[in-house]
Amino acid sequence: MSTPDTPLLTTPLNDLHLELGARMVPFAGYSMPVQYPAGLMAEHRQCRSAAALFDVSHMGQLRLVGADAAAALETLVPVDIVDLPVGKQRYALFTNEQGGLLDDLMVTRPALDARAAFGDLFVVVNAGCKAQDIAHLQAGIGQRCQVIPMPERALLALQGPQAVTALARLNPDVSSLTFMTGGRFALDGLDCFVTRSGYTGEDGFEISVHQDQAVALARALLAQPEVQPAGLGARDTLRLEAGLCLYGHDIDTATTPVEAALTWAIQKVRRAGGARAGGYPGAAVIDAQLAAGAARKRVGLLGQERAPVREGTALFAADGTALGTVTSGTLGPTVGQPVAMAYLPAAYAAVGTAVFAEVRGKRLPMTVTAMPFTPNRYYRG
Repeated sequence: MSTPDTPLLTTPLNDLHLELGARMVPFAGYSMPVQYPAGLMAEHRQCRSAAALFDVSHMGQLRLVGADAAAALETLVPVDIVDLPVGKQRYALFTNEQGGLLDDLMVTRPALDARAAFGDLFVVVNAGCKAQDIAHLQAGIGQRCQVIPMPERALLALQGPQAVTALARLNPDVSSLTFMTGGRFALDGLDCFVTRSGYTGEDGFEISVHQDQAVALARALLAQPEVQPAGLGARDTLRLEAGLCLYGHDIDTATTPVEAALTWAIQKVRRAGGARAGGYPGAAVIDAQLAAGAARKRVGLLGQERAPVREGTALFAADGTALGTVTSGTLGPTVGQPVAMAYLPAAYAAVGTAVFAEVRGKRLPMTVTAMPFTPNRYYRG
């Protein structure tokens, strides 16, 4: 993270962002594009209708190398890593002793490669957490496998229903990937590691490339007629409509996977009674909540009036009972209504429950709604 005495870091695409007219803002210690001249709404719609290119090089990329890497990582996450097949990707969670979330991350098992640019596991963590995540891995499992940060890699996210059309011009073989799979591909002659994944709710790809080749790859993608650049503003509205958590806002060290409605990420083999149950920080807390339920739950909220309901907005029941605060909120460009996420007491978390958001002294009606707010369109084959 930057302070007034430490300048913001930049990604390998910084000069390209400026060339394209991006408005830059501080984010997770980096100078990042929040939007381009077309504006947030146009960028959001571009991703929903065609393809948008995001710079996510601020994220942390690393390798876990060694025969014991998968079993070692399972001591830090409540997720099945040992059985993760070659070429597959999985969403995972770092937990603390109270069952709280230290970060969420993506784990891929690449095919073995004689060039060894990628190890037994390829991990991507959040930008704001990457230093502590790397330290957490090194302290927790560094004696069982090699923890190798990859600061020399850039990361691009090409998202949208026409992303595959654009990317396949650089290498038709990427079309063989399905959601949450990955592999090595030459894109326009550049050596890349590509996963069919992303954080917009749309089909798309995340592409790891050496920092020295990132600009060339970005230009090759932006040359495709389907593709336009997009910034952090659209990325946030897209992920919120998709019902996806932002670390530090919707999930943090004070929320458990059960409270956060992320139990789908905990496979049966890692739950109480499973063959590899427990053995990770906070397992007793999480298993107890899986069995009995949590006192509160992350829910989606759909506004009945046009005023957006932002993060931090107080929520109330019809009788005035204080229920909590909004963790993320915006006017959904695709949905056309205010959308938000919040933690509500279990008694108020059922779909259809009416709550009220206090905006500028007025209590606006919202309804607990199933997520995603707009259908996800991942390509599963």
